[in-house]
Amino acid sequence: MGIGRAALYDPAAAGRASIVTMTGDHEAMQESLAEAHLAAEAGEVPIGAVVVHEGAIIARGQNRTLRDNDPTAHAEMVALRAAAAALDNHRLGGCTLLVTLEPCAMCAGAMIHARIDRLVYAASDPKAGAAGSVLAVINHPRLNHQMQVEQGTLGEEAGELLRSFFRERR
Repeated sequence: MGIGRAALYDPAAAGRASIVTMTGDHEAMQESLAEAHLAAEAGEVPIGAVVVHEGAIIARGQNRTLRDNDPTAHAEMVALRAAAAALDNHRLGGCTLLVTLEPCAMCAGAMIHARIDRLVYAASDPKAGAAGSVLAVINHPRLNHQMQVEQGTLGEEAGELLRSFFRERR
């Protein structure tokens, strides 16, 4: 499998993520953007994510839907699976997920089930965002889990990466 495979499929890749100690959201979002760039290089929609626990990145993810023929292989899902493996627990309390684009409904639901404490996303998604842009799945008042949500960290950079990716394909 090797380094090129996502942490979802390669436990060794999950291990490489844990060596980065973070000091803040800006640095962690830069790592998410690096994952997004890797996804773009592979022909995937450039979205990247990292999960931070106790100040360190414990998991990384990038869109892999085309490479894996898996409609659920969004960056957030890949990162959540790797984080659960790293912590040996399906509950991810104490974790922050940082992603370059506002999560869709599927990813938002997975974050709720994982009990993520905090979500930070760079750019809003006016077509499928489920943190308030289109749907309000995260922090819906009838759900049993609420999380802190912050937006905008490196939002311009993430938005431009997506725009340029799609501009090149038209």
